[in-house]
Amino acid sequence: MSPTARPLIPEQRHQEILRLLRREGVLSIRSLTDYMNVSHMTVRRDITALEDQGQVISVQGGVRLADWTSQEPPREREFRAQLELPRKQAIAELAAGSVEDGMVVFLDAGTTCQSVVPYLAGRQGLTVVTNDFYVVTSLFTYPHIETIHTGGAVDPSSASSCGKIAADVVKSINIDLCFLSTGTWNMARGITTPVMDKVEVKLAALEASSSCFLLADSTKFGTVSRFNVAPLEKLDGVVTDDQLPQEMQENIRDLGVTVQVAALGKAA
Repeated sequence: MSPTARPLIPEQRHQEILRLLRREGVLSIRSLTDYMNVSHMTVRRDITALEDQGQVISVQGGVRLADWTSQEPPREREFRAQLELPRKQAIAELAAGSVEDGMVVFLDAGTTCQSVVPYLAGRQGLTVVTNDFYVVTSLFTYPHIETIHTGGAVDPSSASSCGKIAADVVKSINIDLCFLSTGTWNMARGITTPVMDKVEVKLAALEASSSCFLLADSTKFGTVSRFNVAPLEKLDGVVTDDQLPQEMQENIRDLGVTVQVAALGKAA
């Protein structure tokens, strides 16, 4: 794709996004900002407008047509896994440094938490609790790590479980360290999610854990979804990348929340 030659009004941008999605199926936010030569937030507003019309659905780091059926949901998850990969790997490696032998660790659904798995290989006596099917299959490579899947209602779009059953299982386990994921987070609303059933599981993990860290890259900061999960001050820490503005990092620390910043150069 090559950038458009002239600025477009919102309606023109909306039609252009729909045209591209009909051709590609799924697009990343970055590809749209580069193609239309507009800001990240402009693209986010355009997607929100199209989502309100029922024409598109946001995915982590991107967007797809609401009625897109040319690929199965697991392919959508594979697409998301490739978005901002260096950021995810850098964040995952830094977060894994907090995991000690013998811990019970919750890995939330999402490609960033899945990226933590390889960095746990050297731990002994570890138990991983997760609602994510891809995390479970990734852990097959490490049979010395005990794995507990929550079960519950299956969400094919995220390849994970959600709802009351999953939340009840999480509540029944004493978790030492929780890694939460999100596609949308900001100072005002904290962690948000587009699906109500995901709120219950995330809150259960937050409440069942001795400490809880959000793993979220800077490209998702400043965005918001329909349902609130928790304000940032409920967390013990945030692990993000060094592209989050220093002012925002300090604002989060002012809430009493630790901020760990991964250097992108290490994983790029």
